[in-house]
Amino acid sequence: MFTPRHFAETDLTGLDALIARDAFVTLVTVADGSPAVSHLPVLYRREGESVSLRGHWSRANPQSRHAGPALAIVHGPHAYVSPGWYPDKAERARVPTWNYAVAHLHGELEPSTDPTFLAAVVAGLGECHEEAVGGDWRFNPDDQRETAQLRGIVGFVLHVRRVELSFKLNQNHPDANMRSVADALAGSSREADREIAALMRERLARRERGD
Repeated sequence: MFTPRHFAETDLTGLDALIARDAFVTLVTVADGSPAVSHLPVLYRREGESVSLRGHWSRANPQSRHAGPALAIVHGPHAYVSPGWYPDKAERARVPTWNYAVAHLHGELEPSTDPTFLAAVVAGLGECHEEAVGGDWRFNPDDQRETAQLRGIVGFVLHVRRVELSFKLNQNHPDANMRSVADALAGSSREADREIAALMRERLARRERGD
């Protein structure tokens, strides 16, 4: 991922926040010279610098037969930035841009058909998301109708070896520009715009603290 130094981050709490916001990733692999892409909910685990993702495919998905090098893309909020929001727009001939937050997780993909592993992934995903939608479903390992359906999926662990975090939030601009853009986005009706505004204000606070 092309990430100018102004936008690169190494603090993995940024990754924690992106996953907590939306644990639905784009998983990319390559086999026989052709890319394969799946969009999947995942379970995230981080212990210090060690990061892994767990999830599953439909067994019918060709990517379920892939192993080895893989890339998971964690999508964060993004927002259009109008040059009209910059105080120095005229003197610096500012142009439109796009602010965003994203993570690329590079690692080794390990598929699994172990029933215990599959049951844990399905149960974990349910536990993570049912409460958010007001549901009460739980995987029942004693219900043969449910356990039989595990044969239709293939699980995986992505052992993450390298994390790239790109938070493009106008850090290459003067503080006045960042404040003005953050103010404009904070007043937007779009939730993603307001999320970008919050991230920009957080970076401004870091600047003020000298972080």
